[in-house]
Amino acid sequence: MSAHRVDLNADLGEEVTDDAALLAVVTSANVACGYHAGSAAIMRAVCDGAVERGVAVGAQVSYADRPNFGRVPVDVAYEVLREQVAHQVGVLAEIAAAAGTQVAYLKPHGALYHRVLDDEEQAAAVLAGSGTLPVLGMPGVLFDQAASLGRACRREGFPDRGYGVDGRLLPRGEPGALLGSSAQIAAHAVELARSVDSVCVHGDTPGAVAHARAVRTALESAGWVLAPL
Repeated sequence: MSAHRVDLNADLGEEVTDDAALLAVVTSANVACGYHAGSAAIMRAVCDGAVERGVAVGAQVSYADRPNFGRVPVDVAYEVLREQVAHQVGVLAEIAAAAGTQVAYLKPHGALYHRVLDDEEQAAAVLAGSGTLPVLGMPGVLFDQAASLGRACRREGFPDRGYGVDGRLLPRGEPGALLGSSAQIAAHAVELARSVDSVCVHGDTPGAVAHARAVRTALESAGWVLAPL
């Protein structure tokens, strides 16, 4: 991570936020690949907007679980999960190429994101299905395996969430797990920027666009240059 350079990412294409408004603020877009949300048409719209704005496109891969928005852990066999990840990355790669860009990195979504912090088999399946893409996430098994394969790992922080003493996110139901005001979130983003490569603003929360704008303003005022992964 450069001393004065940081990325700002958000989950897009999930049909729950203002993608166009967020694309005007972020530098990297984690695009839902259809398994927890999104569609080919939505992916194309996000990719088109990303090209117009100079925003990097990442594959936001998930369990095949639209009813639960990919937020419930699923026990999936290695071969099945590998092929599901490969399919999601492949679909987005084709759409991105048609829009004039490419998939620049991989980021698991929801329950899969947290599962691969500790689950060696599922982490291996995610990596096997995603070629050589750099990985965006938090330290854990997925990062360890990716590094052993020579793949780049980009660490991210969540300014709208509280952290436990173990460095992991506090469960949403615990006190201090969710930061509500743009001012709190922006201040936390500036603090996190010193130790991460990318700052993530959740696109599916109320006030997501306002929070993202506040985070960008705070980071730039603190001397950070915002640039895509």
